[in-house]
Amino acid sequence: MEFWSEVRRRVLTGELTKRAALREYDIHWDTVTKILENEESPGYRKWKEREKPVLGPFIPLIRAILEADKKAPKKQRHTVKRIFERLRKQGYAGGITVVGEDVRCLKQRSAEVFMPLLHRVGEAQADFGEATVVYRGQERKIAFFVMTLPFSDALFCQAFPRECSESFQEGHRRAFEFFGGVPKRISYDNSRIAVSKVIG
Repeated sequence: MEFWSEVRRRVLTGELTKRAALREYDIHWDTVTKILENEESPGYRKWKEREKPVLGPFIPLIRAILEADKKAPKKQRHTVKRIFERLRKQGYAGGITVVGEDVRCLKQRSAEVFMPLLHRVGEAQADFGEATVVYRGQERKIAFFVMTLPFSDALFCQAFPRECSESFQEGHRRAFEFFGGVPKRISYDNSRIAVSKVIG
């Protein structure tokens, strides 16, 4: 890492030319280019996947098992050992360790990825929800309008008899009064009232 930083610093400050760096550090032109393009070493990268002559023909079956497992209850999903046993019955002659590594890689590739949200000052989110409440001794369904300011975690909630344009507008008016101002931007979660048409 120190070597990487030193070469970058000396070439970028003009202390060394690229050609002088090649001679002094005895490195290839592509290596100098990579050093100048990346602040940190990107590390080892495989150009292509290693061939798996024994397991290769069984990878589609492993994928199918893992895909089916997504719909099955957790306790009924396949373990690596169970997958290995099923492969053995299909004629697989390799070891369980290789199967375990492949299962782990396939699960990581299909894992859900979440993006961190950035909440800026003065931005709001608004949505309608529904709940069952006891009103004057009777159970009934109500709509509630919710507006939040995620940056400060401020929250406004107002119950309405139903979700409609009037309650949508009244909810906004009361939220603005509650917060003492109008947000710069409001995000809506596909509310039927706020969205008149979805264009594909």
